Amino acid sequence: MSPRHTPPVFDIDALLKDPDLKVVVTCGSGGVGKTTTAAALALRAAEQGRKVVVLTIDPARRLAQSLGLSQLDNTPRKVAGVDGDGALLAMMLDMKRTFDEVVTANTTAEKAEQIFANPFYQSLSASFAGTQEYMAMEKLSQLRGQLIEHGGWDLIVVDTPPSRSALDFLDAPQRLGRFLDGRMIRLLTAPARAGGKAYLKVVTASFSVFSKVLYKILGNELLSNVSSFVASLETMFGGFRERAEQTYELLKAPGTAFVVVASPEPDALREASFFVERLQKEGMPLAGVVLNRVRTAAAGLTAQRAVEAAERLSRLPEQGPATDLTAAALAVHAECAEAAQHDRSMVARFGAAHPDVAQHEVPALPADIHDLAGLRAVGSALAV
Repeated sequence: MSPRHTPPVFDIDALLKDPDLKVVVTCGSGGVGKTTTAAALALRAAEQGRKVVVLTIDPARRLAQSLGLSQLDNTPRKVAGVDGDGALLAMMLDMKRTFDEVVTANTTAEKAEQIFANPFYQSLSASFAGTQEYMAMEKLSQLRGQLIEHGGWDLIVVDTPPSRSALDFLDAPQRLGRFLDGRMIRLLTAPARAGGKAYLKVVTASFSVFSKVLYKILGNELLSNVSSFVASLETMFGGFRERAEQTYELLKAPGTAFVVVASPEPDALREASFFVERLQKEGMPLAGVVLNRVRTAAAGLTAQRAVEAAERLSRLPEQGPATDLTAAALAVHAECAEAAQHDRSMVARFGAAHPDVAQHEVPALPADIHDLAGLRAVGSALAV
């Protein structure tokens, strides 16, 4: 790779030590070590003196396990064993609870109880497509507000959901705005206002196809439940839209940094490239790319030379345990060298495709990460 294609080095310690940095968003496809990277970044920042809360939106339990916590929920929990004067808290997004908090904060107690009892709301808040991403934005907005108003922490690290398209988290506010402004909302609100024959007329004329899909989810009382739910939420629509737009702008503002995590495999790097390009297109503050689990091999002996040496040993007239062991070691080295060469080639191609995007390589570790010591090792590998 020529010098002009060498990307800048991603100085992660400089990023974490920047006092103006308030939000770090880690993103990427599944299975690339994104959750571990988020936890390692949060721990390293905390042990450098910052007060950090790490929020995972990935429903897997890996973060709790690696932080030594029995469970994670919607409330930040302090992590024990952090060195230095900083502090680390961790939490996992509870989609339904966050939705409940939004409803409670933006309507009367009586209206909130009506909404909570509605079957459509119960389904929407638990599993409706897109709700997780929007509730992640809501929770980030809440944490950001607490950061500003109460000073409980000075850095938020967000571990986004694993997504093949890597777009859901960014699209959530706009998707919600389109939903709230759409014809379906006006259609669903109209029956509750009209009642009686007008209700049936609207349903028959405009809602029959959509209702067939939702009937499977909510049962025979679907139409009345949906209409009642939308009518109850009507006064909250402005607040939903406003917060969605504010949080989207927060993600673009100074003090926010996106970190794309990938591994040196074609699919992962393809998704990382797609995400990098989307972030750049949206004007999001992309700090850099972490290339995780890059395999290495001992220098000075190529895979080809190791294979040739093993073959020469196999042709010696006198064989013995030492010869066999040496040949086996050479074969293992050849495999490691080939894997390392593959990763170097993939990293070089990615750098050539994105020469202006800072990147940092994290070597593959010999064991899985399951505690703070492992996260510290990852944090050290993340440092320049």
